[in-house]
Amino acid sequence: MWQPARGPATGLPLRLLPASRVVSLQLEGRTVVVTGAGQGQGAAEARLLAEAGARVIATDLAADAPAGLADVSPASGGELIYRRLDVSDEAGWSGLASWIRSQGWQVDGLVNNAGITQRSRLLDAFVADLQKVYEVNVAGILLGIQALSPLMGSGASIVNVGSVAGLTAHYPVAYTASKWALRGLSQVAAMELGPRGIRVNTVHPGFIETPMTAGAKPEFRQATLAETPLGRSGSVEEVAGVVLFLVSPLSSFVTGAEIPVDGGQSGHGGAKSISDALR
Repeated sequence: MWQPARGPATGLPLRLLPASRVVSLQLEGRTVVVTGAGQGQGAAEARLLAEAGARVIATDLAADAPAGLADVSPASGGELIYRRLDVSDEAGWSGLASWIRSQGWQVDGLVNNAGITQRSRLLDAFVADLQKVYEVNVAGILLGIQALSPLMGSGASIVNVGSVAGLTAHYPVAYTASKWALRGLSQVAAMELGPRGIRVNTVHPGFIETPMTAGAKPEFRQATLAETPLGRSGSVEEVAGVVLFLVSPLSSFVTGAEIPVDGGQSGHGGAKSISDALR
């Protein structure tokens, strides 16, 4: 039995979580699929979910498990299983769903992390660039939800990884457009899957130190950090922590939410200076 504490300034009760509720962050016995898990954010998300006790099916394009998926503590009770998956391939998703079903597992979580970008500006972009990015960043998420939601029950969680580019207009046209489209897809999914008890939320990372951002132009990095109130880039672990919360039962009444993990960048503006730095 827990008792409310009193706030030092106001004396009003602070509603504290009972220990049993905190422990519910643990994901023992739950199966979670993470796409784009070969490196960077996806690998960090897969590792953290496994450390929290989940059975994680980590997917990416490589035939064999990348080195970034190592070092999960056996003491956590979690498990990391690697499966090759091209998220833009409908047959690949169907095959993954069939394999999961053959193991006798249901899907308790899906983290749609896989994504690609391209550098073309508006007047230089080709339709082919847009189509290629959309195949992964938008269609890949739709295919994943269509393939795996039939294996989900009430309490399952889908987390779509967007970007601050979907909250502002800092980045090349195809990538930015795809992340705005992802927001609409996520909202429709939250509405349609909600009656089944399936939650759908979106995380919008800012400038995170990943292989994708490692080649960023120095002037772009400088402009971005100048427009970020916290004044620094983020880590993949900081994004993974928010994903863990959204997959876990601690967020059981959260759906249709969009959570920036960007150090305040999306609320601070500066779109033009950042965009100009990409020229």
